[in-house]
Amino acid sequence: MSDRLVPLGEIVATHGINGWLKLKPYNPQTTALSANENIFLEKGGTCSPHWLEETKPHKGQLLLRLRGIGGINEAEQWVGSLLSVAEAGLQPLGPGEYYYYQAVGLDVYDTQGQWVGILTRIWSKEGGDLCVVTGPRKEYLIPAVKEIIEKIDFSSGKMIINPPAGLLELD
Repeated sequence: MSDRLVPLGEIVATHGINGWLKLKPYNPQTTALSANENIFLEKGGTCSPHWLEETKPHKGQLLLRLRGIGGINEAEQWVGSLLSVAEAGLQPLGPGEYYYYQAVGLDVYDTQGQWVGILTRIWSKEGGDLCVVTGPRKEYLIPAVKEIIEKIDFSSGKMIINPPAGLLELD
């Protein structure tokens, strides 16, 4: 498996008795999952391919039916798994667009050139997405909005932010 895998969410529960799994997607608006495609489930250090037969939205999450999983007993073993797809299967993006996973790991600086920390994840919340930035002494939650994020430069590995007064001092 030489293609990079992109994590999309975590299997958090079973649903019903017919083998459905409940996925908590990292991005609730994701369109990267559709029926009749290969996905990968990783649990306990083992990654295994599965065929996704059907998906349907359910209370901010997704219900999944996988080939070969026909009952709750077969489905239960996958609770706690990380669900990923092959990077090559993602839809191409337009100019200036990026997938969140591509931004993880960027060094974050303010507009004065002060290093804030490393972008460790993007947290999708109802009120808007938050960039979780891990600094030397604490973790910062930076709203992922154009008024604060000045620039993302993948070639230099940097994100430049213009935080409003007091944002970086919040506990």
